[in-house]
Amino acid sequence: MKLALHILATAVAVGVAAFLVPGITLNGPTPASRILALLVVAIVIGVVNAVVRPLATILSACLVLVTLGLFLFVINAGMLLLASAIAQWLGFGFYVDGIVPALIGSIIISIVSGIMNSVLGTKHD
Repeated sequence: MKLALHILATAVAVGVAAFLVPGITLNGPTPASRILALLVVAIVIGVVNAVVRPLATILSACLVLVTLGLFLFVINAGMLLLASAIAQWLGFGFYVDGIVPALIGSIIISIVSGIMNSVLGTKHD
């Protein structure tokens, strides 16, 4: 149940980012297809963050230390760009048009999903 709520929170966060950030678009012929795309993108983001993000963080540990952790924002933006590429490859209409929208979108997604997870009680221990 916690996993489903966590995916739902991430999907809502991605929807908010797509609504607020001009470079992030979510396309689909019907509202149901856009909701399905949000859920798939939330799952893709979860998998990317679980598999690729730790490796990217380890490989860029020196940059993270030198920038006092600010490089983690760039890593998060890269993970959002990767999730966008995977969603496009799977045939879902989720597009991130560059590094700046990805950076802003990743910050929005982090904030909104953090709030949603706190409200829903799915916060990691």
